[in-house]
Amino acid sequence: MKSTEEKIEEIKSHGYELDFGTVFNHAFEIYKKIALSAGVALLLFAVLFCIIVVGLIVGIMGVGISADDLQQFSIVNISPLGIVAYIVFMVAVTALGSPFTAGITKMARNASRNEEVAVGNAFDYYGGPYFSKILLASLILASFTTLLDVGLELIDYKILGVILNLVVSFLTFLTIPLIIFGNLQPMEAIKGSIIIISKQFLIIIALLIVTVLFCLLGFFGFCIGIFFTMPLLNAITYSLYATILDDHENESQNETYIPTELLE
Repeated sequence: MKSTEEKIEEIKSHGYELDFGTVFNHAFEIYKKIALSAGVALLLFAVLFCIIVVGLIVGIMGVGISADDLQQFSIVNISPLGIVAYIVFMVAVTALGSPFTAGITKMARNASRNEEVAVGNAFDYYGGPYFSKILLASLILASFTTLLDVGLELIDYKILGVILNLVVSFLTFLTIPLIIFGNLQPMEAIKGSIIIISKQFLIIIALLIVTVLFCLLGFFGFCIGIFFTMPLLNAITYSLYATILDDHENESQNETYIPTELLE
């Protein structure tokens, strides 16, 4: 069986075929199995995350901070030391949330293989051998995007910073599954994700646009519904990884869905 590195090299040289319907249908079958558990996990994480972030903001900026102060916050209005503190804060917050994303993606893989799916799976990667790799990859990406965003905002190109951030996030969104399922090192996973995404840029961006639109429907469920539609993003992430890198080796034994092109 080919290693992940060999598969990526083959993709780099020859590309690959990808069918929109196959990936989306596979992802939606996964989503139906994880929606409740992943939604509950997301809700718990959001509450905990907000408590921690608010605590950090109050600790750094003081108890007198108001909602208006946060809305009017701008990089150009703070000191160089404040900018450094802001960068460190944003990088740390982003990086510490990445193991949770990995956990939800693992739930998607378990569901695809008809294995047990539990709320606790969402927190599996806050420990173990992959934690440091996930954290390092996230620190690298978060540092790059935050510095890019801050730098462009300081020279009054904030919109460009937002666009470039979205592009970087899009090209690297397979980094986590390449680490936890492909066992790649952080930089290898980042490079691998860029290679894979760039070969089928249009189809993958179309998949993500449709997925995001579906996720936004959650706002119509008293807003809290967003927590139960968001897991489709993780299901799409795993379905893409599994379809492109042939991660279905155990699924036939469990009589789960296999994309048709993998059987040809």
